[in-house]
Amino acid sequence: MSCHYTLKVQNLNIGAVLFMLILIFQYSKLSAQNGNPDSLTKEQIQYIQNSLELGKPAAKLWWNGWLYGYSAATVGQGIVFLASNELKTRQDMALGAATTFIGAAGQLLMPMDPMFAPDKLARIPGDTPEARILKLQNAEELFEASAAREKEGRSWKMHAISGAVNVGSGLVTWLGFDRTISAGLWNFALNTAITETQIWTQPTRAIKDYKQYCEKYKSGVPQASDKLKTSLFVNAIPGGVSLRLVF
Repeated sequence: MSCHYTLKVQNLNIGAVLFMLILIFQYSKLSAQNGNPDSLTKEQIQYIQNSLELGKPAAKLWWNGWLYGYSAATVGQGIVFLASNELKTRQDMALGAATTFIGAAGQLLMPMDPMFAPDKLARIPGDTPEARILKLQNAEELFEASAAREKEGRSWKMHAISGAVNVGSGLVTWLGFDRTISAGLWNFALNTAITETQIWTQPTRAIKDYKQYCEKYKSGVPQASDKLKTSLFVNAIPGGVSLRLVF
């Protein structure tokens, strides 16, 4: 079904005609953008929910894996420290337990947002159009927070913090335990390999998915408005012009 607006313009100057054209097209544009906002809101919420659900398994595996790994290493080295009578072994185990404890604490202090976001979003009610508007706002905040958490985990700050801890551990081995410089370098290299692996294996799906969401729904006119097309027909008549708008 289409709607028709026909306007006959006679004895008017070209400026008046252009002014009327602007008004007509502005009305048409507003009508198009307001086509079906609730349907679009539902679509956006579902898009975000699906994206977060797809990213949850990898985020959970990474976060839990490193937390449990660091925790187990801390406990294991602590047991060896208590059981050994050799000074060198006790020193190495104490220092190792301290560094892995810092790693476990880092996981707890920086929870993985993509791991919890899907369940948080699912619990937010969206039974009415008004509730869905609020839910979409929360969904976008959770989506953005998930992407920001992943960016932070790959940022230079994480490399710098890990590097500082690793340098400190190497210096303690070399100077604090009165070892050779090669022993300190080996300690630094080993810990660096572990922390860099942790950083570079962190999932980044939320970063990519959030970017795609913004490109799809935040740039230009929403796709829902593309379903409404407008056509303007201009015909000459005696003494003026006839304008016909069809949409």
